[in-house]
Amino acid sequence: MKKGWKKSLLILCWLAASAPLFSAAGGETGNAPVCDARLAAEAGEANPVKTVESPDGRTFLTVFMRDGRLIYRAGYYRDGRDGRAEVVLVEDSPLGLSTNIGDFTTGMQWKGATEDSLATSYELTRSKVSHVDYRARVLTVTLHNAEGKPLQLEFRVSDNNIAFRYRMPQQGETACMVVDSEASGFRFPARTTTFICPQSTEMVGWKRTKPSYEEEYVPDEPVGTPSKYGCGYTFPCLFHVGDDGWVLVSETGVGGNYCGSRLSEATDGSLYRIAYPMPGENNGFGSTGAQVGLPCATPWRTLTLGATLKPVVETTVPFDVVEPLYEPSQVYKPGRSTWSWILWQDNSLNFEDQCTYIRLAADLGWEYCLVDGGWQKNIGRKRMEELFRRAREAGVELFVWYNSNGGWNDAPQDPKNCMANPIARKAEMKWLKENGAKGIKVDFFAGDKQETLRLYEAILSDANDYGIQVIFHGCTLPRGWERMYPNYCASEAVLASENLIFQQHFCDNEAFNACLHPFIRNAVGSMDFGGTILNSRLNRGNDGGTVRRTTDIFQLATAIVFQSSVHNFALAPNNLTEQPAFEIDFMKAVPTAWDEVRFLDGYPGRYVALARRAGARWYVAVLNAGPEARTLTLELPMLAGREVRYYRDGKDGRTPECGTTKVARNGRFKLTVPVNGGAVLECAADAK
Repeated sequence: MKKGWKKSLLILCWLAASAPLFSAAGGETGNAPVCDARLAAEAGEANPVKTVESPDGRTFLTVFMRDGRLIYRAGYYRDGRDGRAEVVLVEDSPLGLSTNIGDFTTGMQWKGATEDSLATSYELTRSKVSHVDYRARVLTVTLHNAEGKPLQLEFRVSDNNIAFRYRMPQQGETACMVVDSEASGFRFPARTTTFICPQSTEMVGWKRTKPSYEEEYVPDEPVGTPSKYGCGYTFPCLFHVGDDGWVLVSETGVGGNYCGSRLSEATDGSLYRIAYPMPGENNGFGSTGAQVGLPCATPWRTLTLGATLKPVVETTVPFDVVEPLYEPSQVYKPGRSTWSWILWQDNSLNFEDQCTYIRLAADLGWEYCLVDGGWQKNIGRKRMEELFRRAREAGVELFVWYNSNGGWNDAPQDPKNCMANPIARKAEMKWLKENGAKGIKVDFFAGDKQETLRLYEAILSDANDYGIQVIFHGCTLPRGWERMYPNYCASEAVLASENLIFQQHFCDNEAFNACLHPFIRNAVGSMDFGGTILNSRLNRGNDGGTVRRTTDIFQLATAIVFQSSVHNFALAPNNLTEQPAFEIDFMKAVPTAWDEVRFLDGYPGRYVALARRAGARWYVAVLNAGPEARTLTLELPMLAGREVRYYRDGKDGRTPECGTTKVARNGRFKLTVPVNGGAVLECAADAK
């Protein structure tokens, strides 16, 4: 027994010593993985242990067998006085699939592994970055189940990111399969706290439109705490592993090929597993699993991890591991949009008010105006054609709202029965194109079943045929869609601005929620929040309804912090005369698609400071949710010694101010932000 243990240890150390040979072109591998004696003792000669490092040698993934199950762990290397040490952020966690052609969770045998490197570059035209150079180490493990049927696990390890998926070959003459569930899990150390959004139960909420990814977060909740509704948690999910770092868990590459998933309730204290849709979603229609043809590859499960939040905010892993599914039928442009409904509500869905908001877009120099739900009844199709003509004359293009419909919600807003049926959908797209529409907003979906994901994909594909962009609302999380579907703009999938109008509670918590999104929801995909509300009272007359608690400068900063390629802002006509001119001038010029993003400072739910670049111009935005005024010294090397224009809250913490100042030659800039306040800096990158 003792002799066998030593032999296993020698095998593991040989594998560790071999790791530097596995490197991407031009990449540095760093030191060999730390030799884990405990794993070696458990593994034995028949159960190899593989450790793969990221190209920069900092992020590691270890995969091994235990009792016929495939297990992984992940973390990063920390350099200290005593040398290099492993910091494990995801502890030993299970992998495997359960299908109708066999069980691939237990009784598995390791048959081999191959290692490779990957280097590629790609462009994103309407997201948080415009160019990505992606490098990763690839590990593919081949397993057989107890019946001798093969399954492969593909892992990609890039700097601060890990993605994995299952690959299933055709099994003899068996060329189709249903995946019932996954064993895939994520186990965290006991000291972990969570920032995760509970999944609601099915067919509940307003007009039975949930789940819609719009529940409330509890910050820094102890790991393993039961969720509010007992249904697990929606992606993405953020975990804080004490002083050691952060992990963001999500998925990508999900379209009509699979169902969407979430995380289960925690078991064994801190193990969260992949959970598939609940039976009642989509009004009970459709399977909770995934139907696939063989050979197939499942969607990617992703982890972004590191010692700080910088990798989380800046991650591109949702786009790195997917590919475009079709070519754009035309060049789709990002832009700013006016939107009457958010403040003027249902009564604004008439011809005159929509003309007013078209004029507002023209006055602001914005590209778009959104005509929201109820237009078919209140305006009618003939007058809508006149509205399209008025918009063209004003140099503004329209987005038009639709109910996703079918048999899965009770929402009364029209148009209905235009998007769920392919014949009606194509006829509607044809009408939209003939009248010059540039986009649609489709609302009220029904969960994450594959049946529903196929509808998302069908809407996107048909819309592209007619040159139409798509925003989704009351919907699921986008999963790599900015790259997969070139006419995709954004999804809501967040507790968005409409809730500020509905209840004072959400106004009171606006700053807290806004300081979550850059670290969680908006980190993985474009977010149709519909913010930047400059009315102090959230109604048409600016004289009633809920009360905004945040400052004007906070609201301007959200236009930078929140990212959506077509952004439906909540400005109203009265803002042109009631707000200082510099606020309106700022909103006239603010971009919605970016070339670069940099995390500067922050903590989820408390405050955030980040910088975005569009072309040659940098924008720095800060939000503070409290509990007290916050003084920050930001590191801004890209603005060192340069003049910047600032927007800040005055000495009273409310009165907006604008002026110019200089960033120190060392790139440091100190500022103080009040509770519920914000700050913005902007500067041309080539300014002297």
